[in-house]
This record gives sequence, structure tokens and C-alpha cells, in this order.
Amino acid sequence: MRSKVKEAARELGLQLELKTLRNSTATVADAAAAVGVDVGQIAKSIVFVMDGEPVMVVASGRHRIDQLKVCDALDCAEGRQASADEVRAATGFPIGGVPPIGHGLPVVFDTALLDYDVIYAAGGDSNTLFEVHPRDLAGSLRALVAPVGE
Repeated sequence: MRSKVKEAARELGLQLELKTLRNSTATVADAAAAVGVDVGQIAKSIVFVMDGEPVMVVASGRHRIDQLKVCDALDCAEGRQASADEVRAATGFPIGGVPPIGHGLPVVFDTALLDYDVIYAAGGDSNTLFEVHPRDLAGSLRALVAPVGE
């Protein structure tokens, strides 16, 4: 899975170093503790099904994602968080290791992540992550940048 993330980074023009750690990075708290940063610097990649289509929401770990704000940002009628099976089908990655890149889905990028100089995101499994500048990541993904936190 990490090779898929490396290839996606290369295609997007991002220079990333994937770090595989002993400790789990599957949750926001685990990832923040593993790299010694504030939970807000952890970029969680959550798949939603919006008007029947999968969409990636990359949000700060400091808050929950407000589904209605995602709907408003995308101008859609209805949405919900994807199931584990839907996440795997849409991205090719398991929950707990879904990266913000390498899946080809449209991306909504949380404005709260722009409060940080660097953020950390999953690298394809529950022990791997990478450091990136949030503006570089959002720009390379051509993401819709919007406030999505509760």
C-alpha cells in the first residue's frame, strides 16, 4: 500500500517521506502521540457518500466532521459517512490507514488544517504516515477548501 502512496505523491509533484513507526497511527490520538504533535496537526482522511458518490474529506484531528457542512460545501442534498467496505472499495485502503492521496476521489480539505505549518497524514496502513505542508497538499489535490468541523 505504501508504494501506491509513493506513486501518487510523485504524480502530484509532492516530495514525501513515508515514516513507518512501531506504534499504531490508526487513530488521531495514536498518530499525534507517535510523532509528538498536537491532534489538530493530524489530517484524518474520511470517506463520505454524498448524493450517492464517494468523496474524501481531509480534516483536522482537533474536531469531528460536520456532515451538513460537507453537504453545504459540495452543494449536495444528502450525505453520510461511508462504511468500512465502501471505504475499501472507493480508495483501496483500509480504515486507519487511508491517505489523502492515491485514491482519485474528489477532496474537501478542512480550513482548520491551514492553521499549521506542517500536518501529518496516513501513509496507507495503520503504522505509516507522512509530513506535508497543508497548502501544498490541498493545492496538489485541487481540493475544495472549506470549514468542515463541528
